[in-house]
Amino acid sequence: MTWLRRRLGMIADETGSALVEFVFIALVVFVPLVYIIAGFSAVQRGVFASQAAAREAGRAMGTAPDVATGQQRALRAAQLAMEDQSVEVTDMRLAYAPAGADCDAAGSYQPTLAPGEEFSVCVVVTVRIPMLPEFIESNTATGQFVVERDRYVDG
Repeated sequence: MTWLRRRLGMIADETGSALVEFVFIALVVFVPLVYIIAGFSAVQRGVFASQAAAREAGRAMGTAPDVATGQQRALRAAQLAMEDQSVEVTDMRLAYAPAGADCDAAGSYQPTLAPGEEFSVCVVVTVRIPMLPEFIESNTATGQFVVERDRYVDG
């Protein structure tokens, strides 16, 4: 087969072109693909962190003996859940919403931890996408957990 190519003059023109094509395709296709995967992973990590932080903060608040202790426990539980997902704790906001309300209404409500009380714990996380400037903070993930205190509490 080589003698046929030599006779037709096709061998000398294509030497080294496979390497150039591979580098071109690697730059055009693989680098953006890796960046897209890294960005998607950052967003997914923020979503998981917000949901886990809301769940753990809700459990800590729901089982607390009083409001002050509950808020301290809830904040620490949310911070631990954020650290588990390798998300900066400074990118988290913890708030409470009344029963039946969405997390948009969170912030002005404070739970009383009365028997049978129902409220939502909302955690909003600012998602940082790699290699984007820090002033771009419009990407947020919100986690919500509904807490219902036991109706039959001693004390």
